[in-house]
Amino acid sequence: MLRRSLENRDAQTRQLQDAVTNVEKHFGELCQIFAAYVRKTARLRDKADLLVNEINVYASTETPKLKQGLKTFADEFAKLQDYRQAEVERLEAKVVEPLKAYGTIVKMKRAETELQRATMDAARTTRHLEETIDSFEKQKIKDIKAHFSVPSACWPTLQTIFSEFITIEMLFHGKALEVYTAAYQNIQKIDEEEDLEVFRNSLYPPDYSSRLDIVRANSKSPLQRSLSAKYPPVD
Repeated sequence: MLRRSLENRDAQTRQLQDAVTNVEKHFGELCQIFAAYVRKTARLRDKADLLVNEINVYASTETPKLKQGLKTFADEFAKLQDYRQAEVERLEAKVVEPLKAYGTIVKMKRAETELQRATMDAARTTRHLEETIDSFEKQKIKDIKAHFSVPSACWPTLQTIFSEFITIEMLFHGKALEVYTAAYQNIQKIDEEEDLEVFRNSLYPPDYSSRLDIVRANSKSPLQRSLSAKYPPVD
């Protein structure tokens, strides 16, 4: 009987250790990848800020309607980067940090298992290990489901983490759709014909025709001027 209890205890201890090792491995990978995702999102925000600055610089050199359209687009795009910054901060707080916390939790569970093996009798250890395994598995599954909605009393569940991730991304992309729609509509309002007229006027100032006539008159030979005076053009 004692031998069977010891065998059960050892088997359950190994099972818990395997579960802890499995979580330690995969949660570590998830944490690294999510962290890289957040860093790349932050870099995209930085590049977008550079794009906004360059659009504003270029717009200042253009004709009025195009200038207005570009600056309005730049303003909308800059607003989107504010939403992206909020996305980065929320992902860091709601996804990456909770995953990092699992490292501490895993170490605690591993130490708890070793302590149980060393100090408790076979019957009590077996019963406690059953409870520990059951609790660990329930928490892990709940965490996965929630990570992609309600945290546990002890630490955010994986369910919570994934739920937060999805919610944050949905919120950002919803705002992005609103901003891009407004930006598109403003770009479509640019009056190309009016800007073209402005450009043409800049090439030919108002007194251009009168000055052109003077140049033409001065370029005539004395004979041409004499003939023009004697025989003015007939309407």
